[in-house]
Amino acid sequence: MNKSAITVSGLSKVYGDRPAISDAHFDVPVGSICGFVGPNGSGKTTTIRMLLGLITPTQGSAMVLGESIKHPEKYLPKVGAMIEGPAFYPALSGAENLRVLADLGGFPISRVPQLLEKVGLAERGKSKYKTYSLGMKQRLGIAAALLPNPELLILDEPTNGLDPSGIQEIRELLRELSKSGTTVFVSSHLLSELEMICDHLVMLRLGKVIFTGLTHELLAAQSPLIVATPEYEVDLTKLVKIVEDSGHSVQVKEGSLHINSAPEWSATLNRLAFDSGITLKSISPIMPTLEETFFEMTEDQK
Repeated sequence: MNKSAITVSGLSKVYGDRPAISDAHFDVPVGSICGFVGPNGSGKTTTIRMLLGLITPTQGSAMVLGESIKHPEKYLPKVGAMIEGPAFYPALSGAENLRVLADLGGFPISRVPQLLEKVGLAERGKSKYKTYSLGMKQRLGIAAALLPNPELLILDEPTNGLDPSGIQEIRELLRELSKSGTTVFVSSHLLSELEMICDHLVMLRLGKVIFTGLTHELLAAQSPLIVATPEYEVDLTKLVKIVEDSGHSVQVKEGSLHINSAPEWSATLNRLAFDSGITLKSISPIMPTLEETFFEMTEDQK
């Protein structure tokens, strides 16, 4: 059995003299939720279009569900996708739009009510599409992508326009799909959401893959912080010396010390401060978030 739903090897796409994506290598494990992140113009949409057989690579290769992207007809029946926003007939209801797509694609029309329920549109299935909010349109787009009961689901900004409640619903839906064996490859700019649901990441910058692997491995490789605040501001200078004498780098920001150190050193710092007659008002180990890590790794993106 194939262990990777997507395998990309040396994939490149050049438009004129401008490379949109260069020598990309990454794998998306079967059954995972894999986040695809990068600044605008970093090559995400170009890569997705090549994986779906919409455009041809300049060089390199890729496999989707065990088949070469040179023959998309062999794997596309098992792939659901929503890229660059869904498009539907405005005068038809949500349910009618899904029935049209099911009929065109040869999918069971009986799946329509189930899918509307799954994406939280059961009560608005009979409403015309033109009356839908942006968030509702996104949900209907995901429902359409699920019509083939896909082994691989590729989504471009699936939570665009959703309120916090809607985002949570989509998060739970993607987790449910992953647990049932569907591989989810999701592009999003909401990095806090990807951090919560993605076990794997592919990160792009200037058309190049700068990280591919487990989310927790990326975050663990970043420098953690301890933020300590003395009860009395007059103790700041003394506390800085204690930290520096212990071999740690430190910055003072808004009355608090930001110390580059593992969380375990918090207890030692607390004891050192106490022994020096300093009372700490607060001390908090802080692990870097995916958003902080992302901006640190892509800060020189033009």
